[in-house]
Amino acid sequence: MTGFATEPFIQRWMAMELVEQLGNIGSEVERAIAWKKKGNPTLSASASDRSLQLMDLTIADPRWKGGKKKELCRMREVFCDAVLGENSYGTSDEFLKKYFLQFATAARRRSDLAGPLHYSS
Repeated sequence: MTGFATEPFIQRWMAMELVEQLGNIGSEVERAIAWKKKGNPTLSASASDRSLQLMDLTIADPRWKGGKKKELCRMREVFCDAVLGENSYGTSDEFLKKYFLQFATAARRRSDLAGPLHYSS
């Protein structure tokens, strides 16, 4: 895998909670949708490729098993069908945006609850 597959990036990605991973994936999904709507297939394909790379890293994360792993695999399948395929499931762009937005919101709430970082001298 190219792109995100540097060891430091993978280590940071694997340290993230699931909501953080999915929130970040959602950013790339939104970019893919936006560029597709603007008629720029090159940039849409690049964002789609980044989305898939992040999805694959998340699916490969050994912490996510059972139902979580099934949901992640289904998420990837639906994304591929909706953005790259024939959209045989009839998934709207708005659905994809809302799906990922809930994770970004949850991740943000978690970081807000953690409070500011305090450094000692």
